[in-house]
Order: sequence, then C-alpha cells, then structure tokens
Amino acid sequence: MSHHRLSADSMTERTTASQWRAAWSLFPYVWQYKRRVIAAFGLLLCAKLANVSVPLVLKEIVDHLEHPDALSLAVPLGLIVLYGLLRFGNTAFTELRDALFARVLQRAMRGVIHDVFQHLHAQSLRFHLERRTGGLAVDIERGARSIRFLINFTLFNIGPTLLEVLMVAGVLFVKYDPWFGGITLLTLAVYIVFTILITNWRLKHRRAMNEADATANSRAVDSLLNYETVKYFNNEHYEADRLRNDLRRAEDASVQSEISLAWLNGGQSFIIAVGVTAMMGLAAQGVADKSMTLGDLVLVNAYLIQLFIPLNFLGTVYREIRNALTDMEKLFGLLHKPPEIIDAEAAPALMAGKGEVRFEQVSFAYDPRRPILDDVSFTIPAGRKLAVVGASGAGKSTLSRLLFRFFDVTGGCIRVDGQNIRQVTQASLRKSIGIVPQDTVLFNDTLYHNIAYGRPDASRAEVLEAARAASLDRFIEALPDGYDSVVGERGLKLSGGEKQRVAIARAILKNPPILVFDEATSSLDSGTEQSIQNELARISQNRTTLVIAHRLSTVVDADEILVLEGGRIVERGDHAALLALDGRYAAMWRLQLREEKELDAADAQD
Repeated sequence: MSHHRLSADSMTERTTASQWRAAWSLFPYVWQYKRRVIAAFGLLLCAKLANVSVPLVLKEIVDHLEHPDALSLAVPLGLIVLYGLLRFGNTAFTELRDALFARVLQRAMRGVIHDVFQHLHAQSLRFHLERRTGGLAVDIERGARSIRFLINFTLFNIGPTLLEVLMVAGVLFVKYDPWFGGITLLTLAVYIVFTILITNWRLKHRRAMNEADATANSRAVDSLLNYETVKYFNNEHYEADRLRNDLRRAEDASVQSEISLAWLNGGQSFIIAVGVTAMMGLAAQGVADKSMTLGDLVLVNAYLIQLFIPLNFLGTVYREIRNALTDMEKLFGLLHKPPEIIDAEAAPALMAGKGEVRFEQVSFAYDPRRPILDDVSFTIPAGRKLAVVGASGAGKSTLSRLLFRFFDVTGGCIRVDGQNIRQVTQASLRKSIGIVPQDTVLFNDTLYHNIAYGRPDASRAEVLEAARAASLDRFIEALPDGYDSVVGERGLKLSGGEKQRVAIARAILKNPPILVFDEATSSLDSGTEQSIQNELARISQNRTTLVIAHRLSTVVDADEILVLEGGRIVERGDHAALLALDGRYAAMWRLQLREEKELDAADAQD
C-alpha cells in the first residue's frame, strides 16, 4: 500500500516538474519582446499603487466628513477628486498594459504553434503512422488556448494579486495593530496551501477527463474519415455506440472533476470568511475603544473587499493554470520530442548529378523482431529503369521509403551519385526525387494548388504546361471552375486516374533526376492503367527510375527486374532473361496471364 502511494507521489512529482518545464519553455517566446514586457510590468505596478492608495484616500475623506469644518471644505473635495483620479488611474493603467501586451501574447502563441507544426513535419514517418489525428488536433488546440490563459493570468493575475496582498499587509502593519497584517498574511498562506493541495488532488480527474475527451474526438474523426467504409458495412449504429461509450467515460470523469471543484470552492470560501470575520471584528473593537476612527474601519473594509474578491478569483485562476499546464504539457511534449531522422552535423546538400542510385547490402526492420529487408544490393545506373516485383509484404514499398529517408537503414547504406544519403541534407535529397504513389492523396484545395504543390514557386505557365504534359488540361478546362475546382477531402471528387495524373503533373513540375513509381497503377482499371502507363513511360525517359510493381505487365520494358521475396532478392535480370530462367518470376508471369484470360472470359460472358 505504502509502496503504491510512494510510486503515485513520485509520478505526481515528475508530472508537476514536467508541467513547469513546459511553462518555462514558454519564457523565450515572451521574453524576445522584453521592452514591451518591461513596459507592461511598469504599467502593472502603477495600477497596483493606485489601487492600494484608494482606501487610504477614502479613509481621509470619511474622517474629514465625520468632523466637518467649513474652513477646510476644500480638503475633502480635493480628496474626492484624487479618489476619482486614482480609481480611473487603476483602470487606465490596466487597459494600457493589456493593449501593450496584446501583441506579445499573440506573437508568443503564433511562435509556439508555428514551431510545433514545423516540428511535426520534421518527425519521422513512424511517428505519423502511430499518431491519432483527432487526438493530436485536440492537444494542439487545447495547448494553444492554454498558452493565452497561462501568459495572461500568471503575469497579470496571480503575481499582481500577491503583490497587492503584500502591499496591503505592509500598510496594515505600519498604520495599525500588527494583528491586521498578521491575519491578512495568515489567511493568504492558508488559502494558498489549501488551494494547491486540493487542486493537485483534482488533477487526476482533469487528466482522465482530457484523455476520455481526446479518445472520443479521435474516434469521431477516424469514423468520419472512413465514412465510406462505415456505410459499406452498415456500421453507423456500431460507430455511434462506440462513441457513446467514449462520451460516457468522458461524462463520468467530468462529473468527478465538478464534484472535486465543489469541495475546493467551499473550502476556499470558508477560509476567506474566517479571515474577513476576524479582521472586521478587530476593526469594530478598535472603533469601539476609540483607538480607530470610522475612516479606519472603512479603510479596513475597503482593503478586505479589494483583497479577498481577487483572492477568491485567485483560487480559480490557480486551478485553471494547473489545467492549462496539463494541456500545455502535451503541446510542448510534441515540441520536445526529438525527430527520429535528423541531418548529420554540418551535412552538405546533395550534389545531384545524373541520378545514379545504389543500395549496398541494405537491411531494415520497422521492429527488430520482424526484419523487412535483408542484405539487399542493386544499382540503378543514371537514366535507366529498374523494377522491383514480389508478393505483398516482400518489402517493395519499403525501398522507396528508405530512398526518401523516411526511415534510416539498420544495415548497409544507400548512395545517390556516390553520396551516402545519411550524410547529406534531407531537403536536398528529397528535392532530387519525384514520386507517383499508388494512392495519391490530395489537399482539400484547388486543382491548381495541388499541381503546383510539386514546386510551389513555379510560374502559372509552368503549372499549366505540367498539367498539359500529364494530359490533364482538357479534363480541367471542361470543369465549370477549371483550375479553381476544389478536389474535396483527400481528393475524393476525382477518379483514381485523375488523381494519378495530378501526381504525374507534380512530378513533371518538380523535374527531378530520379523518379519512383510505387505501384502507381495497381488501383486503376485496365483502360486507365494503360493510359497512365504511357504517361509514366514518357516522363521517365532519360531519368533514373525505380518502379515498384504488382502487375508484371507494367515492368516488361525495365532494364533490370528484381524479384523480392522475404526481404531478399531471389532473382534478377530483364523480362526475357527471367522468363528463360523459369523460376519465381516466370511462375508469377504465368499466373497473371491466366488471371487476365479468366477476367477477359468473364467480361465476354457479361
């Protein structure tokens, strides 16, 4: 039991330390605008001085009015004017501070979100394959909100309130019985300790609520992204039930959080009530025994109102700050997660020549327990075409991911024009390679934007020429909105062949020396496949080309064909030589011919 409590306590301590590290990570984003920050704090100090001076002036007004003197009537009038100026000064200084600090706040938020977004793009493919899009979006959105809250309320609420409490306690110590200042500080200390203890206890409920909420959000986003699959299998009710269970868990966690909040608020109110009662009792006793004036009683009362209303709010702010720290911890956790694939120190750019590609004894495993490639070696001479064929799971598509350096090889190396790709910058490497993938995923934007994505700085004339070269121009011009037509989420408004032509147009626009066709036509019908194959053959002329294929009919013109099986090359040669060998390739060829004949016969019967 004690061991469990110790481990829970140590976990809480680690979490708290992690949260405050996340908060400290925010400091450089704010401090880069140090002049505005210092000026804002100057205005803050002026506002607090004005606020603390108001009850002192109010006391003098009451004392003068308690014993009116016709000769000195101008004194209370002057004090009333000063009272009004101090009241206005407090508001004016506060508003000026907020206006001055607004740009700091917005730029700090913008800087963090920009860096997180950029860092997420720097992460490896493994990270993005394992993440949940909906949950990640929630973490970023909550983190962004928490930054605004944390900066605003830490700098301009908790700190100023504590400063004001100390200033008021100082006035009470100097002008009155030390008990006044003592009760003020004691109440503050008890209040802060109680708030911290209970709020930390509440954090587990807040975290449970956040996790349940993120799970429900992820489930909803995932289900909507797979809308067609849900409809194919009539699983609308199944998806709704899964979401309902997630929402029920989120509801239970939220209720627990609200119950614990009620305990916190009740305890805070009790502490303040005891402190206020003790202070007013002392002040009333002072007036009764003539050691204090009526103005002194008004001053103490005014200070109590000034202190304990924001102090009550301070509890809420601290609670929300801890919640914000919990939310922000995940955001900065993303930012502090080191990328798996990084450039070597002082790595030069790839000196792109004609584009020779060489795999030298390459081995790779996504998981050490399950090797994917084992001692794979081949060379694609500049301007030549090499094809890789094999059954699903043989490791074909892994070759393109390794060439793009989405993952690092676990053994051997890959060279482009004689340069080890791990020793050059990733940006320069990827600039030299173009790809037409099996499933082209498009942005929910215009056709023009999606084609221009191959080289965003290309001129409009170059983009239109790329579309023409990919035989897209007639199709696009026939659309009502032409190049401004929006393609829908992931390009769902386009057919498979149209999306592949966009991918080809991108590759043409990028104009790289190396091309990769990763099963680029396997998801297309025969007629569209042949048309796309002609386009691919045309754009691959005089370029180093790696073709990863399932259908052997698409690679018969390759200069060399590799047969991959179980992560190893089992056969190699051109189409004729492999047929003559009468091995694995020849068997695959005969099987595909038989399947095509059966398909043609079935079509003829239809």
